[in-house]
Amino acid sequence: MKKISLLMLAAGLMLAAACTPKQQPTMRQALEGKFVIGTAMNVPQIMGYDTVGNKIIAEQFSAVVAENIMKSGELVREPGQYDFTMADKFVEFGEAHDMFITGHTLVWHSQLPRWFTRDDEGNQVTREVLIERMRDHIHTVVGRYKGRIKGWDVINETFEDNGDLRYFSPFVRIIGEDFIPLAFQFAHEADPDAELYYNDYSMFLPGRRDAVVKMIRSLKEKGIRIDAVGMQAHYGMDYPEISEVEKSIQAFIAEGVNVMITEFDLSALPSAESQSANISDTEEYQASLNPYVDGLPEDVSAAWNARMQDFFELFLKYQDNITRVTMWGLTDGESWKNGFPIRGRTDYPLLYDRNHQPKPVVEWIQNLK
Repeated sequence: MKKISLLMLAAGLMLAAACTPKQQPTMRQALEGKFVIGTAMNVPQIMGYDTVGNKIIAEQFSAVVAENIMKSGELVREPGQYDFTMADKFVEFGEAHDMFITGHTLVWHSQLPRWFTRDDEGNQVTREVLIERMRDHIHTVVGRYKGRIKGWDVINETFEDNGDLRYFSPFVRIIGEDFIPLAFQFAHEADPDAELYYNDYSMFLPGRRDAVVKMIRSLKEKGIRIDAVGMQAHYGMDYPEISEVEKSIQAFIAEGVNVMITEFDLSALPSAESQSANISDTEEYQASLNPYVDGLPEDVSAAWNARMQDFFELFLKYQDNITRVTMWGLTDGESWKNGFPIRGRTDYPLLYDRNHQPKPVVEWIQNLK
């Protein structure tokens, strides 16, 4: 009797196991061994207020970057008065969930506190003073997170579309082209084990692509480390050509650096640049740029998911050299693309909708072999 009972118990357990639905892999699990999948974290998430969003981030993503709170204008609004409260919380979240943590960004002309480039009388500082301030800032920030942050966007957005340096950047105007190797040198001094990146948008444009290739070569000739190029991916349904993105990926890999896809979002809305200028102030024009206020039509949603999948297939093709793909936010509702370039626009550029529900492409990623 005892033997029969044991057999019946075993049969019951086998039946229960067979009837239990197989748990869906996470994106993090599906992409393991390919590249890390990341997202930018905003203030509510870093503070722990967005509990639903944080649960998704912890389960689905293997990398995080701070959307704004590690930029110089947020960290040090007054000379020498650093506030690392938010940055510390961000790093602690990444560590708690065993994530690849990126620091964004050390040197950028935007969101730069005014005092950084001015003396007490409001005059522009000298080259020597700005170099010293840049060095002190990089050493202070990188040094604080030495061994904890995996890699840094050392310089952000310093080239024009045609490849020229941005002259309105105070780093270019006051220091000159030398600010680039100096920034990388200072970051390496502060944490010799941290990876160092250059990050920029529209990298599919030949002018910017060629300028970054030239920069990589120049740094290497000087014996200065650069580990990867971050290709910001603020894309749309009609731009860029995927083939142009691939050309840039190939060009950077050929220079001996890795590639990271950063700030990835895919706008579902018409491009403002594609609209006729002669109706730019009309109600009709406003409506044409914001056609999906009440949600995406099924055909547009299907096209969006297909294009997002096409980009991920491209990234997977180069998985030996693409080490990270990072979305610029978690849900559609929190994206900076809402209200850009015209106030009131409603966009759908991220992997999760406004209700924290995954889009079909997420399931496609989760089922990757």
